[in-house]
Amino acid sequence: MIRPILIHPDPRLKKVCAAVPDLSDDLRTLADDMLETMYDAPGVGLAAPQIGVLDRLIVLDCVKEQGETPRPLIMFNPEVVAASDQTSVYEEGCLSIPEQYAEVTRPAEVTVKWIDRNGKEQQEDFAGLWATCVQHEIDHLNGKLFIDYLKPLKRQMITRKMQKLKRERART
Repeated sequence: MIRPILIHPDPRLKKVCAAVPDLSDDLRTLADDMLETMYDAPGVGLAAPQIGVLDRLIVLDCVKEQGETPRPLIMFNPEVVAASDQTSVYEEGCLSIPEQYAEVTRPAEVTVKWIDRNGKEQQEDFAGLWATCVQHEIDHLNGKLFIDYLKPLKRQMITRKMQKLKRERART
């Protein structure tokens, strides 16, 4: 089921999410819904708070090439356990901040551990777009948006655009 995506500014996007204590069928269904919502948007990542659920759950799939096999990842309680000193800069966007992009500097490589949909602990090293995406989504779980990395003036400008977009959508 495709879920509505919250648009910034929404107070739920700034909340720190609670750890998932135990996996349930409801949480697995939520993860499946999030993947469907992300693919429909279309996007490469989605965090639970973006659909109004304040649980530590993210989904991502950074395979973008036509004909390549998708690689959907579902991560409960994801956590960066190591990050490279080397950084990379990506132009980031966000499904909760539509049509706004900005360059963000993050560690180029990260090691992340998480619980998969079967309750098994996983750990993997990510680089490139995958590293950027997983850090961006984990930030959501901590109430942080990519625009929080920007200078105040640019952040305010984007926030005003989003307020206008929300007013326009409310009228239709």
